[in-house]
This record gives sequence, C-alpha cells and structure tokens, in this order.
Amino acid sequence: MSTVWDSSPHNLVVGGVKTAWDGFKDFALRDNVLEVAVALVVSSSFTAVVNSLVSDILLPIVSILPFLDRNIESKFAVLRPGPHYNATINGYNTIEQAADDGAVTLSYGLFITHVIHFFAVAFALYTIAQVYSKVSHDSIITKTTRCGYCRKYISMKAKRCAFCTSWQDGREGAAIPPSL
Repeated sequence: MSTVWDSSPHNLVVGGVKTAWDGFKDFALRDNVLEVAVALVVSSSFTAVVNSLVSDILLPIVSILPFLDRNIESKFAVLRPGPHYNATINGYNTIEQAADDGAVTLSYGLFITHVIHFFAVAFALYTIAQVYSKVSHDSIITKTTRCGYCRKYISMKAKRCAFCTSWQDGREGAAIPPSL
C-alpha cells in the first residue's frame, strides 16, 4: 500500500543518497580495493626513495665522469635556436632559457636520467621479489612456457592450460582413439 509520504521528493532524495552511499561502501570497502589503495601509498613512498637514490646518490657519481662536465639533467643540444640566440655569448646556459626563447632542444640529459631511474626501479622491484620468494617460499616471478595447443604463455608448473584447458602432461593426445 503506497502512501503520499513514500513518494515525496524528500524521501526520494534520501533513498537515492542512501542507495548511492551503500553502493559506494560496497565498492570502496571490498578487500581488493583496500589492497590497491595500500599498494598505491606504498608505491608512492617507494618511488620517492628510488628517486632520491637516483638523484642524490647515483647521478652525482655519474656526473663526475670525465666526459660530463656538469649535472646530467642539464645537458642538452640546441637543434634550432630561437630568435634572440646570441652565439657570441655561448648561446643558452639552461634548457629553460632556450625554451623561453623558443629554441628547439634535444634534452638528452633528462632522457639519461629517466633511463637510470627506470633501471633503478626495475632492479629494486626485482630485488624485493627475490627477497619475498626466499622468505615466503612463494615465487612472484614465474617461468613460463607456451601451451602446445593454444600457444598462450602459461606457468611451467601448470598441469592444465588456463586458456584452452588442455592437459600439459600429454594425456590429451593419449585419450584420442585411433581413427578407423
């Protein structure tokens, strides 16, 4: 039995908000969403540590190599000078000066810095995966092979293919009767 009270705009709004809130709680408080949130916070901290390692420890050491006379990040080449380029005053001192003048630059120092950052992060993650594997006896890094039937990559320890469900120990071929 419906009453005027049930269909009032106030109750419709309150009911809609309650439904939306319940849906949000169901989404936000699921286990995997919380795990992802924690992982993002940890990865943010991890990134800051690796960036500091690269910027404050590795790059200064690399910068003292004989062929690098200043910070790597500030290395650049002018491909096309801007309208106010003055070759008699050694051109541009910084990438910012060149950009402000409208020059086209090749910032190879920033590229080298980003490559070093990438390898530092990759090595740190690989090390963490190896330590985790040793401590927990559960490998994060799995060796893979191709399924003989569907050619998808699967774990070498798999008994069945996750994609085509074929047996990997040869019993698929043994179960087929010879044709007459």
